[in-house]
Amino acid sequence: MKALIIEDEKPAQGKLVRQINKTPYEVEVVKFSDSIRTSVQWLKQHQSEIDLIFMDIHLTDGLAFDIFNEIEIVKPIIFTTAYDEYALEAFKANSIDYLLKPVDSEALTKALQKMQTLQQKIAPQKGQLDVLLENYNQKYKKRFMVRIGDSIKSILSEDSLAFVADGKHTLLYTFEGRRYVVDFKMEELNDLLDPQEFFRIGRSHIVQRSSIQSVNKHTNSRLILSLHQEIPHELVVVRDKVKEFKKWFN
Repeated sequence: MKALIIEDEKPAQGKLVRQINKTPYEVEVVKFSDSIRTSVQWLKQHQSEIDLIFMDIHLTDGLAFDIFNEIEIVKPIIFTTAYDEYALEAFKANSIDYLLKPVDSEALTKALQKMQTLQQKIAPQKGQLDVLLENYNQKYKKRFMVRIGDSIKSILSEDSLAFVADGKHTLLYTFEGRRYVVDFKMEELNDLLDPQEFFRIGRSHIVQRSSIQSVNKHTNSRLILSLHQEIPHELVVVRDKVKEFKKWFN
């Protein structure tokens, strides 16, 4: 794990590192800071790079608790101090332990054990978050399986010109001028297709952005679309969707 040591005395910095090295845990100290000012400056840019903070309380320019007034600390903290009267205040911070100087390796080992336990609890949650993000990225349908006689063909969503509800069927038109039947209703497609790329212009039509060749005014404050590949359907943006369509298309 990577750590920041906030300690204003050089000898105390070195002693803490030696005590850390006596524990069974691998801790890489990436930065020493001796003041509130330098700690805040460094944490604003590098807090995400560390796992843990060792923090003395009395620093060259005041009490370390003032750091919390300048920046949100999201990393666990092990306080190391010669004073016991700040324990309650430390508890209110992200403290996992409060060690009195001189810090011995046994107490430090127990504190780092707490840290490891905390990391093990967080890791599965992070894994779950990664899965959620991955699922989100895969949320929109990338391809459609269509039947052609006795065979099945895969059509990429990006190759879809438009979707049209025609009677009992939903039709998929491609840039190649082909037409296929898909087993989805328009309401389902509206949820499955990426809204950045597809827009439902009315009850029966969904068009892809890159398929639109031109947009022209139509009757009753509506718009009519012309696609790069002609299809046998009039594509009219209904009046109550014109404003939203213009915003999407622009």
